[in-house]
Amino acid sequence: MRFITKSAAFAFIATLIVAGAASAQATATPKLGYINSSQILAEAPGRAEAEAQFEREVGSYRQQLQRMSDSLQQLDSVYQREAPRLDSTTRVTRQRAIAEREQSYQQRANTLNQQMQNRQAELVRPIMEQLQKVLEALRTEERYAMIFDVAAGSGSVVVSADKSLDITAKVLARLKTAGAPRATGSTLQQQPAGVTRK
Repeated sequence: MRFITKSAAFAFIATLIVAGAASAQATATPKLGYINSSQILAEAPGRAEAEAQFEREVGSYRQQLQRMSDSLQQLDSVYQREAPRLDSTTRVTRQRAIAEREQSYQQRANTLNQQMQNRQAELVRPIMEQLQKVLEALRTEERYAMIFDVAAGSGSVVVSADKSLDITAKVLARLKTAGAPRATGSTLQQQPAGVTRK
């Protein structure tokens, strides 16, 4: 009888230890969540307005680039037609002029592209800052240890995940409640194209 009592006591203690360990492990397990940033950015308040403003501002730059490219192509086309009839000195002079204009075009195109990228980043920055604040608040309030981004192109290597860990809808709801962030007021500065003359 004493053996059964010791065995029962041992089993009871072992059960308590296992239950305690399981409980401790359950509280020690970090809470994880994930978002799809592509979906969030596509639906974020203010994104459509920022995109429309960007398109309005860069339209003239794209036209400038197109005019410069057309001018360069026309110059080269005329040269290609006339080259067989030109003497070697004139041919070399025209080739240099075309090369200089092409270099000028490339420099201007690079400058315009950089300005457009900077402006796009400037317009998106308030949206990204608001998203970061919402993510941090949600992480703190709901005690997430980590929030992952499973969007394609985000560098994520998550290949499968439990849908109950997806907090994209929560993030979008908070962003929509907060409303569109205030956009920055500066715009792209218009500058002459440089190589549009014929």
